[in-house]
Amino acid sequence: MSTTSDSAVRAYINVHREEFLDDLAAWLRIPSVSADPERAADVRRSAEWLAGRLTATGFPTAEIWETDGAPAVFAEWPSGDPSAPTVLVYGHHDVQPAAREDGWHTDPFEPQTVDGKLYARGAADDKGQVFFHTLGVRAHLAATGRTAPAVNLKLLIEGEEESGSPNFPALIAQHANRLACDAVIVSDTGMWSKDTPTVCTGMRGLTDCQIDLYGPDQDIHSGSFGGAVPNPATEAARLAAALHDDERRVAIPGFYDGIVELTDGERELFAELPFDEPEWLRTAHSHAALGETGHSTLERIWARPTAEVNGIGGGYQGPGGKTIVPSTAQLKLSFRLVAGQDAAAVQQAVRDWVAARLPDGIRHEITFWGATRPCLTPLDHPALQSVVRAMGRAFNQKIRFTREGGSGPAADLQDVLGVPVLFLGISIPSDGWHAPNEKVELDLLMKGVETAAHLWGDLAENWRVA
Repeated sequence: MSTTSDSAVRAYINVHREEFLDDLAAWLRIPSVSADPERAADVRRSAEWLAGRLTATGFPTAEIWETDGAPAVFAEWPSGDPSAPTVLVYGHHDVQPAAREDGWHTDPFEPQTVDGKLYARGAADDKGQVFFHTLGVRAHLAATGRTAPAVNLKLLIEGEEESGSPNFPALIAQHANRLACDAVIVSDTGMWSKDTPTVCTGMRGLTDCQIDLYGPDQDIHSGSFGGAVPNPATEAARLAAALHDDERRVAIPGFYDGIVELTDGERELFAELPFDEPEWLRTAHSHAALGETGHSTLERIWARPTAEVNGIGGGYQGPGGKTIVPSTAQLKLSFRLVAGQDAAAVQQAVRDWVAARLPDGIRHEITFWGATRPCLTPLDHPALQSVVRAMGRAFNQKIRFTREGGSGPAADLQDVLGVPVLFLGISIPSDGWHAPNEKVELDLLMKGVETAAHLWGDLAENWRVA
């Protein structure tokens, strides 16, 4: 029997809390900024530190996995039970750049605790959320009397997530056999708020591109030639204007093919959240909500695909006027994708749409910068129900559901390993990911520890896999 006692888990966590926080602070002091080549040695030192700490936690296997860029960390702790599910926890140990002059109140790589909040780069994104699993599994063992987790537990902690995970797909393809599992749990996400704990059930995908338009072989006089030859800047503006119809739906033929529509039940779950649109607008530094007709703001940012003009340019941009027909123009577009959409199909639809709309005399090139697939966890999946129950025990209240509008490498794990992806995070919006004075709420961090401590036993008891 692997059921954990709430009081036993909390007692173990309370005894070991300060030791845990001291260790986390030591890890946060390593400036593992993957985007800075001068920090490459620090990123490696971060990986080595984590591998050593996982070994000390009890993982019989803890390895550094090399990539063409920064190293990742893999760890494994078999259950010993042939019918136990295998779970892979994903996170990352690299962090965003940070310097005191960016607006930090303290040194971003010298952790400081103030009023129950731990300030440091990586405190929430993502070292704190990775590290709570170390104390969580120890609390699980202590409370159950086990010598190994109730599930076959694996960890894959990436070193380049903050640089776009350029080598991650190749890494998981190379090690697919070692990473084989029944479910992936991503601890690189957050909750609605401190008072409203939530589980994320999906992330949108992404593909983006640049469209280069070429007209005359050089800038030409608008009086002598304007109105009689195609203008690439005008055509860029026409493309941008044609991107949506009057209902703010994306007007590219085939764009919505295959999408998984929201159910009435999912809409009701979104509506349970205490969404304050004026406050959300202040966070967005915007003055009105606007989007696809027939959908709420939360539906638009979580569960509907989008097309955005990220940049448009061409021709003269200096002071005063310059009466020309420019020779070139550019348009940068990004598309957020939802479950059911295929990135390659969307890319082809964009290519066909652009080619059909441009007049003779305008040559064009479209460059796509890769794609991230969307991922969606079915609400009735037994592993998701285990996450919800474990989190409910830790927070002692009802757990609600969100999605996230952004994108990440979770879909790569879903695609290569062929298993569902679930999300377990305790960060809140005020934690300031990527911003000065990033922090994590220590009480919430301990709730993450508790959730992990309860999760492995719940999964083993309620989800037996063939």
